[in-house]
Amino acid sequence: MKPETDPVPLLQVEGVGKRYGARIGCADVSFDLFPGEVMGIVGESGSGKSTLLNCLAGHLEPDEGRVIFDTRAEGPVDTLTMSEPARRMLGRTDWAFVHQHARDGLRMSVSAGGNIGERLMAVGERHYGHIRDTATDWLGRVEIAADRIDDRPTAFSGGMQQRLQIARNLVTGPRLVFMDEPTGGLDVSVQARLLDLLRGLVRDMGLSAIIVTHDLAVVRLLAHRLMVMKDGHVVETGLTDQVLDDPQHSYTQLLVSSVLQV
Repeated sequence: MKPETDPVPLLQVEGVGKRYGARIGCADVSFDLFPGEVMGIVGESGSGKSTLLNCLAGHLEPDEGRVIFDTRAEGPVDTLTMSEPARRMLGRTDWAFVHQHARDGLRMSVSAGGNIGERLMAVGERHYGHIRDTATDWLGRVEIAADRIDDRPTAFSGGMQQRLQIARNLVTGPRLVFMDEPTGGLDVSVQARLLDLLRGLVRDMGLSAIIVTHDLAVVRLLAHRLMVMKDGHVVETGLTDQVLDDPQHSYTQLLVSSVLQV
């Protein structure tokens, strides 16, 4: 019987580092992310988690390392050596980025339907009826009423803006989503609703995701694996429940105990 081949990582991160003068943003970070897997990155403010995420997503240029993505057309490619047009197209198709503040990921002067439609047009869709039908469908999937399709995001609550940003990002069927504090700044009840929505979309679409957050409840709910960062370094990594229920590093123990004491 032919042996099963090992799965190919969707993303391979090799020795990524970023400095700001003498200060370390992140240092020598390496991991593999497999199709359908969600990786959580946690740590307090200044730990390097957002710097790392932005290096991986191409928003910052790291000083060292490689970020290899298994593209549909060419197989594994180092995204750091891609041309800028190729990287932009990757960001419209196979990649998506959900910002903490929805306003950073939306066109606030464009209607809700237009925000979703723009990403479709960026990958070549031109049929108005199809674009509008798809936008209407996605509004429903993120629990926004269809009759709000022509409203601008400025008329939406913070939670609705975040759900619209998610629809805008996922409409082209990306395989990898970067999320930077996706529930940050929202009321607890709004956070819970958004987390349930995200969990369902990740499951139903088979998405891989990298989620940066300071909220351990978020990674407990969404992430299969967890990476803990302190002062730009990864201090602990493992299965999410394993790390949170039996933390080995003193810093992880401190993070977990601080949540339990609240």
